[in-house]
Amino acid sequence: MAATAGAVLNGLGSSFLRGGKRNQALLGIGASRTGSFPVGTRKLVVVAAAQPKKSWIPAVKGGGSLVDPEWLDGSLPGDYGFDPLGLGKDPAFLKWYREAELIHGRWAMAAVLGIFVGQAWSGIPWFEAGADPGAIAPFSFGSLLGTQLLLMGWVESKRWVDFFNPESQSVEWATPWSKTAENFANATGDQGYPGGKFFDPLGFAGTLKDGVYIPDVEKLERLKVAEIKHARLAMVAMLIFYFEAGQGKTPLGALGL
Repeated sequence: MAATAGAVLNGLGSSFLRGGKRNQALLGIGASRTGSFPVGTRKLVVVAAAQPKKSWIPAVKGGGSLVDPEWLDGSLPGDYGFDPLGLGKDPAFLKWYREAELIHGRWAMAAVLGIFVGQAWSGIPWFEAGADPGAIAPFSFGSLLGTQLLLMGWVESKRWVDFFNPESQSVEWATPWSKTAENFANATGDQGYPGGKFFDPLGFAGTLKDGVYIPDVEKLERLKVAEIKHARLAMVAMLIFYFEAGQGKTPLGALGL
């Protein structure tokens, strides 16, 4: 019995079963070792296979830069390799386009919700809401426009500066009247996802412990993908709403509802 076991171990120690010098090196086995195989000194290296890149045409393999562009490696949330015009070849532009997609998508999601809620509340089609003289009473159009330009201009200018110089706006001097560094700092470390008690008050992607926001990486990554998917859907929906409005129809009216 001992002789049989020794023969088996000797067989496992052979260069044939060990897979050659490359696998011997991975297993920590010397190429010149003969005789019995000391199991206690064996090193096993497990190499995890990389996740395959997702494609916007899953059934099609290859296709060059149209289907599988080399500059899209799947690291961005919702990256399925769709860039037929090659807009993201430059990493700097790719980062900016993702920021623009995220912001426009968030506005589109808010707009789609506002269109349905606004019409349900007032009964006025969304594209005719501004035509009602009493819609903005007691304010004038000029005062509303000036207020919007002032407030949104301030927020957007700070976002613009923070994009090119991350965390530059998370200091007290940027907005002396508010505790910016404490309340509005990027709590997740990812551009476009500030988190924290003001931008994640319900704790969807993290928890607040002793006044400190602690992001949950797994939840955050999952929500990033969900958000960008809904954002893209909302932008397409808004485009359809514009075409319908050109025909004098509301989203529900176009469906005959």
